[in-house]
Amino acid sequence: MNLNAADLRDLQLAIADRLFLQVSGWHLYLGDAQLAEPLAIECCARLGQGAVTAAKESIEAVQVPLGDGSTLLPLGQLIPCSQLRDLQDILKPYCR
Repeated sequence: MNLNAADLRDLQLAIADRLFLQVSGWHLYLGDAQLAEPLAIECCARLGQGAVTAAKESIEAVQVPLGDGSTLLPLGQLIPCSQLRDLQDILKPYCR
């Protein structure tokens, strides 16, 4: 399922302002980490599978570079479980 440019931008903004990485108790919002756009694009590619599957697969597809970039971790390993549920909630209106 493809979103038009305006809907993709709206999805990106919703992700940027609501979702965060958590490292040692610190929260880094995905917009500040420059990860909202790649996550929105991954989600958009999977919307036809439903919000739950799109969210789970997308956070595993986005790779987060650590340090000098030689180490990559899936985003799913850096966000709390509650953030996955928030992403599912964000995606639900786009899956209709």
